[in-house]
Amino acid sequence: MYILMHFTCLLPFVCLLIYTPLMPCPPFTTFVPSSERERERERMEKSGTPRVAIIGGGISGLAAAKELRWLEPVLFEATDSIGGVWRHCSFRSTRLQTPRPDYEFSDYQWADRNDPTFPTHSEILEYLHGYATHFDLWRFIELETKVVEIRFVGHGETKTGFTDLWGDKGRPIADGPAWEVGVVTPRSNTVQWCKFEFVVMCIGKYGDVPNMPTFPRGKGPETFLGKVMHSLDYCKLDDQAAKSLMKGKKVVIIGYKKSAIDLAVECAEANHGSDGQPCTMVIRTLHWTVPSYSISGLPFFLFFSTRLSQFLHERPNQGLFRSLACHLLSPLRRGVSRFIESSLTWKLPLEKYGLKPNHPFVEDYASCQMAILPENFFAEADEGRIAFKRSSRWCFWEGGVVLDDNTKLEADVVLLATGFDGKQKLKSVLPEPFRGLIVNSSGVMPLYRGTIHPLIPHMAFVGYVESVSNLHTSELRCKWLGRLLRGHFKLPGTEAMFRQIGAEIEVMKRTTRFYRRHCISTFSINHSDDMCEEMGWSSWRKRSWLAELFSAYNNQDYKEDESQ
Repeated sequence: MYILMHFTCLLPFVCLLIYTPLMPCPPFTTFVPSSERERERERMEKSGTPRVAIIGGGISGLAAAKELRWLEPVLFEATDSIGGVWRHCSFRSTRLQTPRPDYEFSDYQWADRNDPTFPTHSEILEYLHGYATHFDLWRFIELETKVVEIRFVGHGETKTGFTDLWGDKGRPIADGPAWEVGVVTPRSNTVQWCKFEFVVMCIGKYGDVPNMPTFPRGKGPETFLGKVMHSLDYCKLDDQAAKSLMKGKKVVIIGYKKSAIDLAVECAEANHGSDGQPCTMVIRTLHWTVPSYSISGLPFFLFFSTRLSQFLHERPNQGLFRSLACHLLSPLRRGVSRFIESSLTWKLPLEKYGLKPNHPFVEDYASCQMAILPENFFAEADEGRIAFKRSSRWCFWEGGVVLDDNTKLEADVVLLATGFDGKQKLKSVLPEPFRGLIVNSSGVMPLYRGTIHPLIPHMAFVGYVESVSNLHTSELRCKWLGRLLRGHFKLPGTEAMFRQIGAEIEVMKRTTRFYRRHCISTFSINHSDDMCEEMGWSSWRKRSWLAELFSAYNNQDYKEDESQ
């Protein structure tokens, strides 16, 4: 520990050398009548104003609507409410995994941002409704309007979509309709087609399409005599139905990420009492979990969210001197990870339950897979209401689940917390040949600045790059996109964009084995620096070099001033 602190004290000098009130939400249907929105669309078509579609009403879609409101966009939301995963993929116990100040828009703070508790999903929805009302975004939003298909109609030289410059001669907004968007509503099963010069995809990586495991013939859920349910379906149950599903039942939960952990706690709480049954978590891959946003009393941001802490980690295109410094500081980087691992192992009964991962903590942080534990998770395990089984493979038998060592677990209910297939969601609406470009050979969406696919013109993707705060990641990309569409800067050629994307992927590959999630947590500040420089902003956002080195970066640092 002394050595770790000694190295930390020297880091500022090394860095210097290298660097020289919430408003109530009225009923949804009263904001802007559909007939009025239709007249507005017709007016825009006649006036020649570029038409922009935003698909998805989660945090990314709302941020995009706010930053592009000068273009009077149309936001299509398939459900009856905004909020995305916070509205449709949350459990009763679901909470945010970061403090409130780390999950707020730069120009709309939480009313109670100093509240140390992590907000519930209902509090987040209230915050998002307030944001939409504050910036008058409801006039752009078409609820219960599901996008079922998108067609590329091109314009001029963009008919093929594959050019040296992204878009039509490097112009982000096409001179004429580039995309046709097909939507359906509850009022009509007929697909209605609308034409747009630009489309922003914000349908997200989570929800809608469950990631379902596959099984050999005769060993799938059809063999099981009990009930099988994915977490996507579980979150649609009301409190009473969820408790009835698990109360007094033998429940097996597949998975060990955030959804699985929350499910286990809800199952344990439902089984308090003499007739309660323990639930069993079947775990294929262990990941590090943390009990709170501090390590040994030190704020978590000190380890990963300051410019000084991220100086320890590799970044894309870092140059010879930066690479040498990164190599020389690698013992300190490993020391920080081991310090966190030791702290967690001491504080949590990981070894008691066989839940200590074999890989370094930094690999989970670098892949955005670190989960914040509910306060009573291990308390419920200590009472025998949560059990754990490790298994690399599993399948069904008529009475439950069979593990890879042929252990048979009896079950009445099997809950699949196996995640979602967000890329399949995109593939289901995009046309060929673009559908086949969504994932590259590394299994990653190749997005320049986490927003632009070099081979898909006049379209942006927001919400597909992860960090510790996905709201911050999405909002900054929407600010960047807004300035791109205003013509404040131009994109490099497609080859240059692919080189930048490739450099980021290689860094992720060298940092973590779980790189396919496209998480930029260990170099997020550098990623934001590059975007600021392209927008013409100063990349150093703090008031002093001391604050630059030691203060955490969050959305408030990217609040625009009058000069911007």
